[in-house]
Amino acid sequence: MAVDSGSVREGLTSAHDGERNRLLNALPVDEYDRMLSELRPVHLPLKEVLIEPNVAISHVWFVREGVASMIAHDQGGGLIEVGTIGREGFVGLPLLNGVDRMPYEVLIQIEGDAWRMPADAFRRIIDERPAVRHRCSLFAQYFSDQMAQSVACNRLHTVDERCARWILMTHDRVDGDQFELTQEFLAIMLGVRRAGVSVAMGVLQRSNVLTYVRGRVTVLDRDALETKACDCYRITSEAQRRLFSE
Repeated sequence: MAVDSGSVREGLTSAHDGERNRLLNALPVDEYDRMLSELRPVHLPLKEVLIEPNVAISHVWFVREGVASMIAHDQGGGLIEVGTIGREGFVGLPLLNGVDRMPYEVLIQIEGDAWRMPADAFRRIIDERPAVRHRCSLFAQYFSDQMAQSVACNRLHTVDERCARWILMTHDRVDGDQFELTQEFLAIMLGVRRAGVSVAMGVLQRSNVLTYVRGRVTVLDRDALETKACDCYRITSEAQRRLFSE
């Protein structure tokens, strides 16, 4: 049976228009088609480890919903989040620069789903397709800016402000106003003990901007929550808007 090329093109365009990963959605349709040939859908369960420290990276993941955290381990056994990746980008950035490992762990802090691609296929595509490499490089710059801003944020702002910022960043990367976020992850995100998390979330709850019950966050007033966050949220949000305006 002959394949209707018009129908195939229409289906591809529809898939591209509906793509939830913003990096993939920003690619030209033909580049998106090339990526799709190597992508496979996967579920991202809570706490799944995508990348282990100093272990060869086997795949890249283009997150469609959910949040992956890049975690630094210190010699004393402490953990702190150094960056987050959601639907705006992909996990596996070192591969973009010809490096196959990194000293950080990447794990899922908010359950979701993604496209997964073997590392070798990703290397081939970015070598063959300048437009794909360019888009991935823009994301790499945004992620670097996000990490730098997080360092400043941890040094300059209160736990309450930082907590509001991280809640907003998570809210941006999920569908709806509710999501699971454990005290354990919040403590890692903020670099504080769980007692500090309880205090910060208590402040936000008393302000009626959210509720936090048994690890489930419900955002009640998004605009008011933004007023509680430090200016770092606005700075990183503007950087992300620039990422997708090019």
